[in-house]
Amino acid sequence: MNFDKNYQKCLHKLIWATHKLDVKVCQSQLAHIARIIVQTMMGPWRYFHSVEHILEVGGSTDAIEVLAALFHDIIYVQVDGCIPFNLTPYLAPFIEEERGKFFVRKENTGEQDILFEIVATLFKVNPGEELFPFTGQNEFLSAIVAAKLLEPLLTPGLIVQVIACIEATIPFRTQSDFGLSPSEELYQCLKSTNQRFNLNLTDTEILESVKRSVRLANRDVGGFAHPSSAVFLSNTWNLLPETNHNLNKSGSYTVRDYRVAIQKMAVFMKFLNAELIFRQFRGEPNDLIYLHLVEQARRNLEVARLYLDSKLVANAILEALSLRLGSDVPLSIMMGDFGDEHSSIGRLGDSFPTLINPYRPKTVLECEVWQLLAGGRAQGISFDFKTSPLTSFVVQYIGFEGICQMWQRTQEFFQGTITSEEFLASCDTDLVDIVMNEVAKLLEKRKVALCSLYKPLSINRVKQLQHD
Repeated sequence: MNFDKNYQKCLHKLIWATHKLDVKVCQSQLAHIARIIVQTMMGPWRYFHSVEHILEVGGSTDAIEVLAALFHDIIYVQVDGCIPFNLTPYLAPFIEEERGKFFVRKENTGEQDILFEIVATLFKVNPGEELFPFTGQNEFLSAIVAAKLLEPLLTPGLIVQVIACIEATIPFRTQSDFGLSPSEELYQCLKSTNQRFNLNLTDTEILESVKRSVRLANRDVGGFAHPSSAVFLSNTWNLLPETNHNLNKSGSYTVRDYRVAIQKMAVFMKFLNAELIFRQFRGEPNDLIYLHLVEQARRNLEVARLYLDSKLVANAILEALSLRLGSDVPLSIMMGDFGDEHSSIGRLGDSFPTLINPYRPKTVLECEVWQLLAGGRAQGISFDFKTSPLTSFVVQYIGFEGICQMWQRTQEFFQGTITSEEFLASCDTDLVDIVMNEVAKLLEKRKVALCSLYKPLSINRVKQLQHD
């Protein structure tokens, strides 16, 4: 989607939300905010955390939720690689950078800023404190930007409710040392913040603010509970190029680049607890909905783990073979071109042999993963195939039990404790030979394509060139 369409959608949300809150505001002010949001959210690495995402997370019924969603991902240092230049004026008075790390300034460059103090209080951040990427850095910085951009439009009492929603999007948190859930902690913090800064919020408004934050936070991670694992994995694949920027190089990334991206995601999925994904606070959502969200997330995580492990084992064979050609071989050389399904070069797997007795999935989980490997994720993406022809063949050949048996040896190869040739020697010899021959066929097709217009020079032409 182009900038103008995203801009109009974002502006429409801002107009709707301010009207819903009965705030009188000049449309030029909203246009300025919409432009800043969209410019940031359409950065070159934004595949998943995009304008579409913030519009979806905000929902369509609550103005505070809509506003919070528009800002909640506006800072994402790991995706953008930096803090976007247009946002630095809102952060520079409060934040400083030192050797790639961000710290809260010990002393603000200007007079005391009440809104910043409110944000820092809700996020429990102190002067001089270092901000860490996985414990709220991006959400805290996004909340500061939101507060400063909304300052001319909304009262502090409304802004603090927006900030509370953004704070709630810090994901995957456990209970506090006192046994409080993140939402209960936010509730207590909102009450003390309300009293300290004289925000005049009623107990009912504070309670509703936390319930609102739960709704927003659950929509933010809602993809984990998608009823289709194919859609869930499509979302997962959209996340890969955001923090693995080599994948955005139009097919020139290496076999290892691809493996490292999948490996990082596999590690994340392996240790993620389904109970830490979704929030519940005093009946929001009700038990039936909450338990369904957790159970579906648990199921999707199980599927993702087996899917990713299978791809890692299969691609380990490909990576080990690629090292015979060099350490920087593009994946497209070994697999075929991703962008053109009708390429004359073809793709790895076009001529895999038909197995007489292929492995048959034995469990519901195996059946689902097999369908995803053979049938593909819900949507394609430019840097990879939608289906997994190599992994599908490897699973047909050795089964999911074979994948599990090879997993440890695969990790040793990735960690460098065994060589690529030692790893290949530990694999089924016939399987390696089949994959190797398929890659060789692709390389031969490239040779034929390269030489198709080649014409040997005549002897007279050679003599003429030598004379010249």
